[in-house]
Amino acid sequence: MKSKILLFICAAALMSSCHIYRKYERPEDMDTSGLYRDTVSETDTLVSDTANFGNLPWREVFTDPILQDLIEQGLERNFDLQSARLMIDEAKAALMSAKISYAPAFTLAPQGTLSSFDKAPVSKTYQLPISASWEIDLFGKKLNNKRAAKISFENSVAYKQGVQTQLIASIANTYYTLLMLDKQLEITKATADVWLDNVETMRAMQVAGMTNMAAVTQSEATYASILASIPDIESSIRQSENALSLLVGLPGQTIERGDLYDQQMPSEFSVGVPLHLLSNRPDVMMAEYSLASAYYNTNIARSNFYPSITLSGTAGWTNSAGSAIVNPGKLILQALGSLTQPIFARGANIAQLRIARAQQEEAKLAFQKALYSAGNEVSNALFSYNAACKKAGAYDMQVESLQKASDYTKELFNLGTSTYLEVLTAEQSLLSARLSQVANDFDCLQSAVTLYQALGGGRNE
Repeated sequence: MKSKILLFICAAALMSSCHIYRKYERPEDMDTSGLYRDTVSETDTLVSDTANFGNLPWREVFTDPILQDLIEQGLERNFDLQSARLMIDEAKAALMSAKISYAPAFTLAPQGTLSSFDKAPVSKTYQLPISASWEIDLFGKKLNNKRAAKISFENSVAYKQGVQTQLIASIANTYYTLLMLDKQLEITKATADVWLDNVETMRAMQVAGMTNMAAVTQSEATYASILASIPDIESSIRQSENALSLLVGLPGQTIERGDLYDQQMPSEFSVGVPLHLLSNRPDVMMAEYSLASAYYNTNIARSNFYPSITLSGTAGWTNSAGSAIVNPGKLILQALGSLTQPIFARGANIAQLRIARAQQEEAKLAFQKALYSAGNEVSNALFSYNAACKKAGAYDMQVESLQKASDYTKELFNLGTSTYLEVLTAEQSLLSARLSQVANDFDCLQSAVTLYQALGGGRNE
């Protein structure tokens, strides 16, 4: 009769706790519409496609052989990425522990005793027991622990992918920064040489009475300003080389590199279907894994309301039979079943369940925010790239026009219809335009790298 009552209680509890066996599913009320904006559409609706720039292997995006070598070094030697790989090993070990928790626990505890009373012969007793204990996972506590451990493992994999994506983007951006600084240094040094000739010409003209000392000092001041900018560029180059060396796991050193104008990036980008795309982005994946983990923690809190059933037993040999000692030893067997039902801990369990539910809602909000933030990053990067490419034509036109203006001004000066100050002004405007042109070319490359990262590029390699 008692066994039937116990069976009835367990069956009723099992029926009422069926929710704790469900696997995590993405909430149906998650807002996934319009996750990123079109760069040209007035309706802000980006036309979805099936291709995705972020799914391209990084070797197809970054075609510079030197940059490819640097990225490969970084993937092998970067300290943060190595740490992320070790975190995966830790999570894998925790998952293994959760899986084997289903198996019974065995314990071997041999004992021996020597005893003598009033110089009587020594009596020897011994026990060789093997104990086993097995908790039956009737109400899903171990199941949800295992699922949570699996989510933790997948989260560590996503974290490693995020570190890898950021590393590839950082190496590429720092490399392109070096190329930009090299070009700026080249332009500035060439301009300094031109201005040195201008200063010498102005001094000769002042001696010949063709200009005044004010014009000479003005040209000298401009020349000094250009010279002063060279050490700043060289310092930035050194700092960028050190930063890039650290990214690839090397001490600070000179970095071999190519030319800014030899870099090629895709001319058009397909960004993919928003939800499908952003769900594969490492940080978004981590946000959803956090939600799934919170879901399983809530299930664990629910399972604490139900009884735990444990089976245990002992088997072995002993020569101690109460007050008698028998030899040889005899077999001993013992079995025990126990059921533990929380009663006075119910208030604490209710509190833990409320906490778990609140944390699950927090994780859901964080997941929604991660989707929106990721969509904004894609929109910003795509718009920045298009804007930089549009400005590229204007800068090309400006540099070409200022180069012609400088040449015309020199011709007019030789004809005596223009002052040398106008020549100097034209040269200064040309320098500024060329530097701006280089900076915009860098912005175009950087925006492409940022878009690739925003789309989760390089995560699976």
